[in-house]
Amino acid sequence: MSDTGTKYANDATPPTGTGFEPAGGGRVDDAKQAVRDNASKLTAQAGDKAREYAEQGKAKAYEMLGQLSRTIEDAAQQVEEKLGPQYGQYVRSAAGQVMTLADRINGTDVDQLADDVRGFVRRSPGVAVGAAATVGFVLARLVQAGIDGKPD
Repeated sequence: MSDTGTKYANDATPPTGTGFEPAGGGRVDDAKQAVRDNASKLTAQAGDKAREYAEQGKAKAYEMLGQLSRTIEDAAQQVEEKLGPQYGQYVRSAAGQVMTLADRINGTDVDQLADDVRGFVRRSPGVAVGAAATVGFVLARLVQAGIDGKPD
């Protein structure tokens, strides 16, 4: 075997000066670039859609927390009548805290909220799991109450 033949067999590089060009080499590079471009566009579209859904979720969370705060505030009067003014004040304070949370969520950018949640989960994974379970339980109860409360 000649030295040129060995070089060609080992690294798939044609001998210099032969004028050899791989068939469709330019088309393969163009196709790779087109795939990269399309993947970038799809990634950007998916990110935009996810951000849109997150904004909608944020608006719904604000609305639901506002309703929860009003419900707690309404219950404060009953608590006060049954348990005393001190406990009624505790309930009103809880309603205020829920509304403060709702306002904070509403006034914060979705990306910042996501960063805050990630940081919280990293710092306190047990609390995060407990909070998620509690929220799930409350939501299930609210949905069940809504279904049970509908007239036939």
